[in-house]
Amino acid sequence: MSTSTTTEYRAATPTGKIANFVDTRVGLSPIVKEFGRKIFPDHWSFMFGEVALYTFVILLLSGTFLTFFFDPSMAHTVYEGSYKPLYGVEMSVAYASSLDISFDVRGGLFMRQVHHWAALLFVAAMAVHMLRVFFTGAFRRPRELNWVVGSVLLVLGMAAGFTGYSLPDDLLSGNGLRIIDGVIKAIPVIGTYISFFLFGGEFPGYDIIGRLYILHVLLIPALILLMVVIHLFMVVVHKHTQYPGPGRTENNVVGYPIGPVYAAKAGGFFFIVFGIIALIAGLFTINPIWNYGPYDPSPVSAGTQPDWYIGWVDGALRLMPGFIGAFPFEWQLPLGFLGEDRFAQHSPIHDVWTLFPGGTNSLVWNVLLPMVPAAILIGTMMAWPWIERWITKDDREHHILDRPRNAPTRTGIGVAGIVWYCTMWAAASSDLVATHFHISLNDVTYWLRAIFFVGPIIGFIVTRRVCLALQRKDREIVLHGREAGVIEMTPEGAFRERHERLDDYRLYKLVSFESKRPVPPQPGRDGKASGSEKLRARLHRWFYEERVEPVTREELAEAKTHDHHDVPPAVDTSLKGQPPIEH
Repeated sequence: MSTSTTTEYRAATPTGKIANFVDTRVGLSPIVKEFGRKIFPDHWSFMFGEVALYTFVILLLSGTFLTFFFDPSMAHTVYEGSYKPLYGVEMSVAYASSLDISFDVRGGLFMRQVHHWAALLFVAAMAVHMLRVFFTGAFRRPRELNWVVGSVLLVLGMAAGFTGYSLPDDLLSGNGLRIIDGVIKAIPVIGTYISFFLFGGEFPGYDIIGRLYILHVLLIPALILLMVVIHLFMVVVHKHTQYPGPGRTENNVVGYPIGPVYAAKAGGFFFIVFGIIALIAGLFTINPIWNYGPYDPSPVSAGTQPDWYIGWVDGALRLMPGFIGAFPFEWQLPLGFLGEDRFAQHSPIHDVWTLFPGGTNSLVWNVLLPMVPAAILIGTMMAWPWIERWITKDDREHHILDRPRNAPTRTGIGVAGIVWYCTMWAAASSDLVATHFHISLNDVTYWLRAIFFVGPIIGFIVTRRVCLALQRKDREIVLHGREAGVIEMTPEGAFRERHERLDDYRLYKLVSFESKRPVPPQPGRDGKASGSEKLRARLHRWFYEERVEPVTREELAEAKTHDHHDVPPAVDTSLKGQPPIEH
């Protein structure tokens, strides 16, 4: 019988003993070994996702501080704090505690502003990160579900911002809640009941602040944290995308490991983000609730807008007309407008019909229809990976990113969506635009309505043409090189400018892309192309009919024989230093 012995590791330092104690009981070393050697590409555009993660951490830290002092109660009280202009004013306990945080808690105002600025940056970083993923095609297989997770994160971020923005119960946030109440009540049949349930009675009720508080500090952060974990897990499982370059293929990742290089850079970047937010919070006031006063349903402040990530919905409401000519968008439907006697007594249809409130039902289309653009934007965003895959019939795995100029139709669609969003966003400040530039509010509204319909089309056309022009410019640079700024005279007496040859890295970047061609309708099993297949083929032709072919090997070899490529390529100092690791 043979026996084996193992020697137990004993650390020599206090830190090593603590690490060994934890490792022998929870087995962290295999996990650290696996994740510590994970390779991540190094590119500046990847930092937007990191900014979103770091601002979420800052939100958790600052929000925890604020929960110690905030009282989410709508009970009435008389303010007796240190802010004298509101001394003796009747207000809700929630608003009074917000004033106490701002003026009587040491560091309270600073933490409030850190929390608010971090919330703005959190949503902005997620939005820019999603745009980077969209324009580079990083949402394609196998990352479709991760794209949906990111879309849900963006929606949850907006929900978290709105619920937190409404908690102080000041006049500004109360007006925002009044808009939400109006939208809810515009829902046919059930809108009034939902409003009564949500607000705890007729607006403003007595329960909305407490319910928003639970959503803001418990449910939504938990869902965001869950989505972040799922998102990072998928990033690790699918491996990171990377931009095209020498040595980079669909089967490898060229970059730096998490430890120690990437971890050190990420840790330092976190403190940079934290410091910038703290600097902004200390120097610039945001949401001065003491200027607005407690919420009162009777007055409405002029020149007020919600935070930018909710403003586009408010802008859509402002753009919607109440009438077009003599056609009204508010319909009054009587209970028997189809004739109640047309339905048999005690029939299912009759039972449903009697659920309508007595008298008339209002269908307020000028409140409901502005919600359609929000549904279109969010729905199209979530479904886009499958929409593009169906159009292009491209079901391959993609780990190399596209340059936006090499996908002109997709880039044009993205810019059209941005123009559409920004038009609604600008409409939320239409009154301020009118007063600051001394122009008619009606003129501002009419122009924004026109841009709402025409702007995305113009943005798509211009962006697509710019992308194709940039592709042609890249092709010219590959074949003829860059102008060196040196003029010479040939033996024949002609003057010409010398051209600089590209180094291998820039050359690979400009030529390594796939030029897809339109695919005709494919017949089914019966030998005929279905209507959906014909539609797909038309969309596919629209996607790829206008394109610029990449430079071929033969064209490049012929171009290198030209005698004007006689200046050596410039040295790319950015590639010097520690070589990246290929995994």
